Amino acid sequence: MSYMPPNGFASQRMSNMYRAVGTETSVQSAGPHRLVAMLFEGLMDSMAQAKGAMRAGNLEAKGKALGRAVRIIEEGLRAALDMRAGPLAADLQDLYSYTTLRLTQANLRNDEAAIEECQRLLQPLKDAWDAIGDQVEPRRAA
Repeated sequence: MSYMPPNGFASQRMSNMYRAVGTETSVQSAGPHRLVAMLFEGLMDSMAQAKGAMRAGNLEAKGKALGRAVRIIEEGLRAALDMRAGPLAADLQDLYSYTTLRLTQANLRNDEAAIEECQRLLQPLKDAWDAIGDQVEPRRAA
């Protein structure tokens, strides 16, 4: 029996499966700080993809990317908040609610400026989270 290379569809499916296994392995081995960092990375990536799709006129890809961004905020970042932690958690909840609203509006109105606003609001939070990672992760390993 000879080897037949996969066709385009099968090749893409195999690539997606490989990526899913890699992501699952990363998630399983990540600590709490790294998990949140991964959520921020996915969120920023989704917003960038949505802008690119919007510019290309690809409404389906734009909708999927913005849907993913909203799910990351709602089911990941916002759901992980401990509201007993004080006013910072309440402020983050408000920020996440606002960005969810703006991303939904961006999708409905094809509004790239709304996506850019969310990127500007969330980037400092991501940067701060990444900056404390150097302090949090070494302690976890010890």
